[in-house]
Amino acid sequence: MAIVLGHNQYGKAEVRMVHVDRSTPQHVLTDVNVTSQLIGHFEDTHLTGANDKVIATDTQKNTVYALARTGGITTIEEFALRLARNYVGTYEQVTGARMEIEQTFWDRITTAGGPHDHSFVKGSPEVRTTVVRKDGDTESVISGMENVVLLKSTGSEFHGFPDVPYTSLVETDDRIMATSVTARWRYDAGLDLDTAPWDHLYTSVKAVLLEQFATVHSLSLQQTLFSMGRTALELHPEIAEIRLSCPNKHHFLVDLSAWELDNPNVVFYAADRPYGLIEASILRDDAAPAGSAWEGINGFV
Repeated sequence: MAIVLGHNQYGKAEVRMVHVDRSTPQHVLTDVNVTSQLIGHFEDTHLTGANDKVIATDTQKNTVYALARTGGITTIEEFALRLARNYVGTYEQVTGARMEIEQTFWDRITTAGGPHDHSFVKGSPEVRTTVVRKDGDTESVISGMENVVLLKSTGSEFHGFPDVPYTSLVETDDRIMATSVTARWRYDAGLDLDTAPWDHLYTSVKAVLLEQFATVHSLSLQQTLFSMGRTALELHPEIAEIRLSCPNKHHFLVDLSAWELDNPNVVFYAADRPYGLIEASILRDDAAPAGSAWEGINGFV
């Protein structure tokens, strides 16, 4: 029996950066969190401590800043691809790269004169995400969103579940359904990554997911989740698969009978934990294999 080094990667995690595009009088703010990781022939640093092939994590941090300065940031997908391509093919020992970027949003402040050119207010907790994986010439892009909190005050039921030992949940044909959506979608291998309309695709997929949540009369969060993912794939042939993770943010009807008050689905207690956690992957049955694209993305089936 021998003990050997398995898969490994390294880099600089969570490089916080704010980029201001000043090319027009109306400045554009891009607030990102970048994790840069390299894959390749780095056995020696693990086995012997020799670092002659190691591109320092501090160098990777500085590269994030430098490429933002020299090329700007149009979209996080484009920037992640540019970062990965900066290493793979440039350094013999680097055979692959994984770039993960989270983007948070600032809204332009509206004044009496309209939207202000260079003043902003922190937006919703929504986070836009991307993970770019480059293995030699093979490139994959997974985009997504997190912390998109949704609620519908009716149009949701939950009943017909087994009454097994320890069951106490009361069946209902009218309830609040709320969740915080985390979604990731993998683009098809045939998509031209250099010309893809990344902003349009993100906005469109998000709109589809929200519309399905709002309009599907739900008999379970699982049913709603599948409808969201299926419709996104139906309307976007560029996407090979989508994965969704949706905690059930429970709202329980408060019993007001002790004070001789009724409660016709008006007053609810919002519980933060424990919570149901619903996850699913929806994909085309002829989708190309994902390969290593999903490696390191936690929280999904």
